[in-house]
Amino acid sequence: MSYTTIQINKETRLRLQKFRVSRRETYDEILNTLMDLIPSGDDEGEYTEEFKYSIIKGLLDIKHGRTYTLEQVEKKLGLA
Repeated sequence: MSYTTIQINKETRLRLQKFRVSRRETYDEILNTLMDLIPSGDDEGEYTEEFKYSIIKGLLDIKHGRTYTLEQVEKKLGLA
């Protein structure tokens, strides 16, 4: 197996450490576990990498309040 070095912020490293199950768990194992949480597909087939990314981005948009309610959209479009 080959290895590479990546640059991450100290804060990111500290966040990753919180996911460790044991002291011997590597960052590679942690990152792979987190990536495995992304759904790979459904009854209609496998998701593309682009679609998987859009799922994560959408969840982050919701978390950070970058979304609109149906009522806000209706009002903006003059439907309400």
